[in-house]
Amino acid sequence: MKKVILVVCFTLLASTVSFAQRFGYVDSDYILKHMPEYASAQKQLSSLSDQWQKEVDQRFQETERMYKAYQADIVLMTADMKKRREAEVVDKEKLAKDFQKEKFGPDGELTQRSTSVMKPIQEKVHKAIVDVAEADNLDFIFDKNGEVIMLFANPRYDKSDEVIKKLGLKPGVFAK
Repeated sequence: MKKVILVVCFTLLASTVSFAQRFGYVDSDYILKHMPEYASAQKQLSSLSDQWQKEVDQRFQETERMYKAYQADIVLMTADMKKRREAEVVDKEKLAKDFQKEKFGPDGELTQRSTSVMKPIQEKVHKAIVDVAEADNLDFIFDKNGEVIMLFANPRYDKSDEVIKKLGLKPGVFAK
């Protein structure tokens, strides 16, 4: 009877071990810092953003100059002239805000450019992660920087360096 119970316990233990899922995690920020194309894309987007921000600032400064000129001349204007100049200032400000929204809004040109530039990089990293997961026979890989919060992670399960190697890069050598 003891042998039967022992065999049943061993069988149950062996079956639970065989169904155990294997996990790993990566640090996507760490991986991206190693990729020269990511650093280049960041510089390109930053440069474009700075250029557009200067243009937005210039438009708002022009609106401010128009308003100050209006304020200085208001005493000498007729009612029709006041209305016309007020309308000009309001129109100029609206154009500046529209331009700002067009470039920096949620559906703005900067967001669209960012998406188009980053998508190939993200796909390349994803493919490398999938390759590492399949090679190590892992069931799940979490992103340490994603919405999943890890309170503890054993470094032996960190697959970031393997993904970096799969991308043909050297771990610890950050892109400039």
